Amino acid sequence: MIEWLNVIAGLILCVGLLEAVPFMGKYLEKFAKWLGTFDTIVGIIIIIYVIWVGAWDIQGIVAIIAGFIMIVGILPAIPGIGKSLEKMAKCLGGFQGIIGIIVLIVGILGVLNLFGF
Repeated sequence: MIEWLNVIAGLILCVGLLEAVPFMGKYLEKFAKWLGTFDTIVGIIIIIYVIWVGAWDIQGIVAIIAGFIMIVGILPAIPGIGKSLEKMAKCLGGFQGIIGIIVLIVGILGVLNLFGF
């Protein structure tokens, strides 16, 4: 399941780059923009899933990074560490497109079971 969550997160994070994809770019961009309306919810689900299942492999680590970028708006509400997490997520947010492509590729490779573990 984490693989599919990474594909969704990757589409959300690299929405601005999808129009450059030949043939399907326009449709992928529309779909990703629609998914983007749920980015905070998807980010929360990803983080909870990785912590709950304990998926600390490459899929889980990439998912956690994507999840933090997607929930940057609600991070300050976490008592104690919220401001620090927000700073980290904003720093990573500057590389949102690149991280989105990496998350999407890792998710697709996981869906196709090409990691070998």
